Amino acid sequence: MLLNVALHGIEKAAGVRYYPAGQRAGRIVAAGSPTLIRYADDLLALCHSPQEALEVKARLTDWLAPRGLAFNEDKTRVVSLDEGFDFLGFNVRRYGAKSLIKPSKAAQRRIRERLRDELRSLRGTNAQAVIKRLNPIIRGWAAYYRTQVSSEVFNALDHYLWRLAYKWARFSHANKSTSWVVHRYFGMFNKSRQDRWVFGARHSGAYMHKFFWTKIRRHQIVMGMASPDDPALTEYWASRRRKATPPINMTTQRLIEAQDGRCVICGGTLIAVEDQPQTPREWEHWLTNTRQTINTITTREPGTSDEVDARLVHADCRKSSGLALHNAYKPPGLA
Repeated sequence: MLLNVALHGIEKAAGVRYYPAGQRAGRIVAAGSPTLIRYADDLLALCHSPQEALEVKARLTDWLAPRGLAFNEDKTRVVSLDEGFDFLGFNVRRYGAKSLIKPSKAAQRRIRERLRDELRSLRGTNAQAVIKRLNPIIRGWAAYYRTQVSSEVFNALDHYLWRLAYKWARFSHANKSTSWVVHRYFGMFNKSRQDRWVFGARHSGAYMHKFFWTKIRRHQIVMGMASPDDPALTEYWASRRRKATPPINMTTQRLIEAQDGRCVICGGTLIAVEDQPQTPREWEHWLTNTRQTINTITTREPGTSDEVDARLVHADCRKSSGLALHNAYKPPGLA
């Protein structure tokens, strides 16, 4: 918030211009104008030439100085789109005539190192512990990067994770044959997927999520100079958050839509949309908390043994409710 206040007006200082009239007024950057993108104190200026980029930097340097701020020269560069650059964990680069945004090499390296270190630390545990530890990490990382061109990276990470999981299984059963290890830990655990190479726990049926199972959902461009801190745009931002599809399975998503996003017991909101996660770690915690706070239940019609359709409720509401409920289970999409 303080940074937003301190840096308010930085677009104008950089020379960004919007169309002054018509349907594009205040919404679309005018032709020939530079474009500025900022998150907290990370800033990106898209210009038409190296000379324009240097001019924008000079204007911003003069604008920041009276505010006691300055560029970190070690991290400030002027590069061409053909060379590409990293920003907030993504790589932006032009391939031929098309510009693509993908997870950066550094981000891929970090997630590979984390998966490797986690599985090494889990040696001596069982498959259930591995699944419980890794699923939030996998889902959180995929949720953050699902808005861009990430399918190939997801697929590559799944192959890497399979090798790690296989290595963990062989380490746990050094005296067993390859076929025994494969049969014990890999199979078609996810019934909605025709994939027999899913890592899972036979005794519980739990299984490890795959990066590639997270659907790509393109990021919707923010309207012009819209700021989350502008009281006049409260409804605009609320509408964007309501339309955002959370990275949960189709069954849970269908129930949320059918219930208008509300608990059938208390009527409260099931999933908070005010503060969307902004990093892979935040998504990881968000998914874990959602799994812990939402249960799926079935009810019986009064005086009968007939079950009605499944419903989503808050875990706390279920505990305090006097309804005749079957044992609740946590939605597998939130595992």
